[in-house]
Amino acid sequence: MQIVLPWPPSVNAYWRSVKGRNILSKKARVYRQSAVRSVLAADANKHLSCRLSVEIELYPPDRRKIDVDNRIKAVLDLLQHAGVYQDDSQIDR
Repeated sequence: MQIVLPWPPSVNAYWRSVKGRNILSKKARVYRQSAVRSVLAADANKHLSCRLSVEIELYPPDRRKIDVDNRIKAVLDLLQHAGVYQDDSQIDR
């Protein structure tokens, strides 16, 4: 299955602490809404329970340096949240 998602926010910008609670930042909420729509449009919310291999290709929107690890975590968390698979611990590769 192939899913095209919007550019993810950095994990560093994903969470905010408000009154001692960690909540999704505005950037993260906007990303989630848009990305979930992409998953649903691709009919990819299969709730897979098997072992998985995931390939992620990143196409940065500009020439700034990025930390790839900070983007991959956001994508994997989103795929779980959107119902593509049950848990990211299913991913072997």
